[in-house]
Amino acid sequence: MKKMALDVGSKTIGVAVSDAMGWTAQGLKTIRWNESDYQTAKDELALIIQQNDISEVIVGLPKNMNGTIGERAEMSKKFALYIEEQFSLPTVLWDERLSTMAAERVLLEADVSRKKRKKVIDKMAAVMILQGYLDANQN
Repeated sequence: MKKMALDVGSKTIGVAVSDAMGWTAQGLKTIRWNESDYQTAKDELALIIQQNDISEVIVGLPKNMNGTIGERAEMSKKFALYIEEQFSLPTVLWDERLSTMAAERVLLEADVSRKKRKKVIDKMAAVMILQGYLDANQN
């Protein structure tokens, strides 16, 4: 059973999926959605969950640098509850502070153009979230 990580933004959701052993994270896609209507992401998420035999969903929790929970983190918490209710899957909120900046740094070091970075940054942030979770939970 695989794990899926989501980097939930207001316009896009970055998606990463683990290998079957739960060792590595691979970026899958970026879903465009309307944050005020969760249904706009439901079909794509359902397909990913079914095709990849997902058993757990990790949702990035964008805490403030001082550890407090702000508006974006509250939205992530609500989305995690939605995932649990819609797909009957356990969710884990994972501190994602700096994941987008780390993804940006990796892409810059790889000399990826600004235009291409914009297309993959959310997916790459989801990879960083998932890999952090997998590494911290190795038995």
